[in-house]
Amino acid sequence: MSPPGVPERVARPLIAPGSEFLCGWGAAFINITITFPINKIMFRQMLHGVSMWSALGQLRSEGLLFLYRGILPPLFQKTISVSVMFGMYDQYQRQLEGRLPRLGRPLVDMGAAVLAGATEALLTPFERIQILMQDRHYHSRYANTWHAARELRVHGLAEYYRGMVPILLRNGASNVLFFGLRERLKAAAPHGGGRASAAAWDFTCGALIGAFISTVMYPLNVIKTHMQSGVGGPYRGIVETLGEVYRARGRSVRALFRGVHVNYTRSLISWGIINSTYELLKGYMQ
Repeated sequence: MSPPGVPERVARPLIAPGSEFLCGWGAAFINITITFPINKIMFRQMLHGVSMWSALGQLRSEGLLFLYRGILPPLFQKTISVSVMFGMYDQYQRQLEGRLPRLGRPLVDMGAAVLAGATEALLTPFERIQILMQDRHYHSRYANTWHAARELRVHGLAEYYRGMVPILLRNGASNVLFFGLRERLKAAAPHGGGRASAAAWDFTCGALIGAFISTVMYPLNVIKTHMQSGVGGPYRGIVETLGEVYRARGRSVRALFRGVHVNYTRSLISWGIINSTYELLKGYMQ
């Protein structure tokens, strides 16, 4: 029996080993193609501290040709990242349960979530290049994704992993919250409503959890964006970067959350799509 307030572990569905990876990949692919323009607006607000309308004005003046510029890095990164997130969480759970049976369910789940997040952080180069491709200051410097990836080589391997520390912190904490809240909401799902009702519940749960987590983690993403927006030069730490952004934005904590409304909206849609599509694909494989 689980401790009071902690739901019983749901029995693992009978699907082929490794299917969690495929389901996560498919869910992320669908999500990215739909939400990339929203993400680009949010990025401009993070980097330049402008309003949503100013960011929209920038994209409108640049034209449709540049709207999906930079989609390849997040398409590769997010599909693989979400695949790793779901797949490795399941694999780490199995490993921890088998090797450390006395660890207890809460610690197993938290450990699996943190380890899955750390594994995702290996994909930092994709986020790194995405930042450069979306920043208008690099439009004339880098012709495309592959050009940017080649040009970074002159600065060494570490340049591809600039900003990895906030990514590690973000991934670990986000995964612990996501899987913990997701399991509890799944246990509270209404029964007998059919597939459409289940899909609506999965979308709602994913949307609310994703929006909450992305809002809490927003300052970390702002720091990560600023750390990764530079090329070459010294590597600034989290504290130093936070101080620079804080001073640049008039020493206002509220200014650190500029763009959070677009971020919240994007996450509502993104994680609603990811969670419901993941469960739908997983259902077909059972």
